[in-house]
Amino acid sequence: MSKLLVSGANTRQILRVLFFLSCGWHLLISNAAAQALSMLRADGPTIVDASNRPVVLRGINVGGWLLQESYILETDSLNSQWRIQQAMLRSMPEAAVEDFYRQYRANYVTKADIDFIAKQGFNCVRLPFHYDLFLTAEQRRARTKALQNPKDVDGYVQALSTWYDQNQLFTDPKALDGFRIIDDVLTWCAANKLYVILDLHAAPGGQGADRNISDCLVPLDLWKRRDAKGRLIYQDLTVRLWEKLSALYKADARVAMYDFINEPNGMTTANGLTGNNSELNVLYSRLIDAVRKQGDQHLLMLEGNGYGNEYTNLTPDKLQSKDKRNLVYNAHRYWCPNDPQTGDPNPLQINLIHNLVAFRDQWKVPVWVGETGENSNEWFSAAVQELNARNIGWCHWTLKRVAGPTSLLRVPAYGSILTAEGRTALLRNSLFSNCTINKDVITALMQPTATQPFTTHALPGTIQAADYDLGRNGTAYFDEYAARTDFTKHTPHNQGRAYRNDGVDIEAVTDAASNGFAVGHTTAGEWLNYTVTIPKAGTFAVQARVVNTTKAPAKLSLKLDSKEAVTTITAVPGDAWQTVSGGTVTLPAGKHTLQLYVEQPGAVISWLRFATPGTASQGGQ
Repeated sequence: MSKLLVSGANTRQILRVLFFLSCGWHLLISNAAAQALSMLRADGPTIVDASNRPVVLRGINVGGWLLQESYILETDSLNSQWRIQQAMLRSMPEAAVEDFYRQYRANYVTKADIDFIAKQGFNCVRLPFHYDLFLTAEQRRARTKALQNPKDVDGYVQALSTWYDQNQLFTDPKALDGFRIIDDVLTWCAANKLYVILDLHAAPGGQGADRNISDCLVPLDLWKRRDAKGRLIYQDLTVRLWEKLSALYKADARVAMYDFINEPNGMTTANGLTGNNSELNVLYSRLIDAVRKQGDQHLLMLEGNGYGNEYTNLTPDKLQSKDKRNLVYNAHRYWCPNDPQTGDPNPLQINLIHNLVAFRDQWKVPVWVGETGENSNEWFSAAVQELNARNIGWCHWTLKRVAGPTSLLRVPAYGSILTAEGRTALLRNSLFSNCTINKDVITALMQPTATQPFTTHALPGTIQAADYDLGRNGTAYFDEYAARTDFTKHTPHNQGRAYRNDGVDIEAVTDAASNGFAVGHTTAGEWLNYTVTIPKAGTFAVQARVVNTTKAPAKLSLKLDSKEAVTTITAVPGDAWQTVSGGTVTLPAGKHTLQLYVEQPGAVISWLRFATPGTASQGGQ
């Protein structure tokens, strides 16, 4: 058998040819799969499809999947993905850690999750990913060595520099996890007519000072780290990665837009940068030019400093790139007011709705809320109602969280990711089939003005206190503190953080006959509404299951259809659950609204029971 000897230069040339051949084949496949979707573009301040019809993208982020954020996994003390890996490597060989992450990526989001998103009425998915998924096993091993020992960061940077010069980065779309996963997501989403936003969530080197978001080994290295040749090598890598992505997806209508860099932050003079976004301008202009050079006309989303919101020197007139077509400007909205009249004095800080609209109108560019969430249902409903009214798209953060009330899906608690049992449980629990659907969150997002029963209540029968109606604060319930609108104030909107995501404080309990939850932390004047059906008019004996650990009696009243109280219930102080009588009430047949009103606070309320007189429980069941 003869041997073919090739030089290093020839090898690189062959690899380059193979890469672009694979790109061409990839484009043929993706074009066929994307026929149901239309390439999007910007028409002034509006996103339109190929038929010039406006498209408002409303979707879900699949965060915590291709980049683990510690709070999503309830591993806050570990702070970031690399610190989670660092801790795991103390008791596991590297191969076992890599195997766990392969299983994690295979389990955490699957086609079932994407199908579920589509069934709720969303039309897009934002896909946050880590750049290390586009590294080979050898290249990722070099990064693993650096995260184990900070002294090895310089060696990792030099290795990246060498691979960059030899064109050995991001070159094999069939072998690298990142490309394969993107292709899977595009296939799943296209089957559901969902667009995909490609989001470089953890950029090479780290785009900010927040390790949890960017998984940076050294904060802000994207902007500051130079290799032995004096190059800002991480920026070169970022451009190279987007060149490769663009080569694959430039004609793929399933991709709505490219989100170049997620949430730059900490770019201040105190951190050794200019403080005027000039570094962002330079890199964004390079990225725009690199993508457009390939003939790629996708929408390109820019994110400002300050977690994606501040655009000094980043407006279209300031960008160094001459190509200003199809740009989209981003806002990330967390813990801020939803009043459209409230504005920020800096017109280039656009997370407030007033500034967002003004920016769009002034610069005639589309704006999009790439992330929003992590608040109460009341805040969600208010936000999407105002954004929808102004035809501004948004993307909820996030699909699923461990024990998370604010996501669409709640992953059951699993223990510790640092134990074999915990990791096994996490892989099992994160599967779609094992998650709990937070239907209250979905209703708040997709039906923000709706009021409807949370579940069926028929009398006679037992009403679980936590099963009050779905809807806005002041309509389905009233709670004095139902949404967090000041990011500097960390008081939680819900002190129980169990079961539902309203301002109503629901806590987990073990009380008999409960559904495992009870309403507590009440204030005088707060109330809960329950839609009830009474098949036949009659007289009912009323009971409540409560505990009152305060020093004064608590008093509750029940009202029917917003009229005067039909009965009152008093809970005396005590450390044990008690079943207390509310006397008897005569109620008419039909569908009604029963209101539980707090006259005097102190009671934790498990359930209410309406029974035919003589059959009500006399004890604490």
